[in-house]
Amino acid sequence: MSAAQEETFISHLIELRDRLIRAVLAVLLVFICLFPWAKDLYAFMAQPLLAALPQGGQMIATDVVGVFLVPMKVALMVAFLITLPYVLYQAWAFVAPGLYQHEKQLVLPLVVASVLLFFAGMAFAYYLVFPTVFRFMSSVAPEGVAWMTDIDKYLSFVLTTFMAFGLTFEVPVVVILLVKAGIVDIAKLKEARPYVIVGAFVIAAVFTPPDVLSQFMLAVPMCLLYELGIFLAGFVARPRAAGEAAMSDAELEAALDEAEAQHRKLEEK
Repeated sequence: MSAAQEETFISHLIELRDRLIRAVLAVLLVFICLFPWAKDLYAFMAQPLLAALPQGGQMIATDVVGVFLVPMKVALMVAFLITLPYVLYQAWAFVAPGLYQHEKQLVLPLVVASVLLFFAGMAFAYYLVFPTVFRFMSSVAPEGVAWMTDIDKYLSFVLTTFMAFGLTFEVPVVVILLVKAGIVDIAKLKEARPYVIVGAFVIAAVFTPPDVLSQFMLAVPMCLLYELGIFLAGFVARPRAAGEAAMSDAELEAALDEAEAQHRKLEEK
C-alpha cells in the first residue's frame, strides 16, 4: 500500500469514527431528554397486554433492578427510533461519495422506503397483532391460573415481534433490489410463489407465539407484500428492458450501416 493510499484509508477511518460518534451522541441526547418519561413509555408499550389481562391482573417484576432497567431500555429504544433518520443520514453521507449518480438515485429512495416500511411493520404489530393475540391468550388461560408476565420478558417478546414484523414489511424493498440488480427476473419471482408461501408460514411459526392466529397475521402480510414487491418491480424492470431494446436497435442499425458501406466498396472495385 502506497503512502497516498494509506493516507486515504486513514482519512476514511477518521470520517467513519466521526460519523459514528455523531450518531451515538444524537441517540444519547434524545435518551436523556426521554429519561423523565421512561415509565410512561413503558406503560404505553404495555398497554395492549394490560388491556387484555383479567380483572385485577397486573404485570410483575422478578428482578430487583428490573423496575428501573426495563423502562430505561424502552426509552433507549424509542430514542434510537427517533434519531434513526439522522443515523441513516450519517451512514448515507459516508457512503454517498463512492456511489455513481444512478446508484444514488436508487439507494436513497429505497433507504427512505425501508425506514417507513419498518415503522409500518411495528405499528401493525402494536395496534393489530398485540391486541388480537393477547385477547386470544387471555381467553384460553385455564380456570384458576393467574395470567401475568414479567416486565423484562414482555419487553423481549415485544422487541422480537417488532423485529419480525419490521423485517417482514421490508419484503417489497428486497424484491425490487433483486430485480434491479438482475439477480432474478419477475417471471422467476412469480414462479416462486408456492415456495414463498411455505417459507412465510415457516418464518411465522419461528418468530411468533405458538398459535395459529399470530402465525397467520405474520405470514399473510408477508405474502401480500411479496406480491406488492413484484408489482413495483415491474416499474423498475421496464425502463431497463426498454434501454436494452434501444441498445439492440442501435447495434442493429450500426451493423446495417457497416454492411452498406462494405457493399459500396465492393461495387466501386
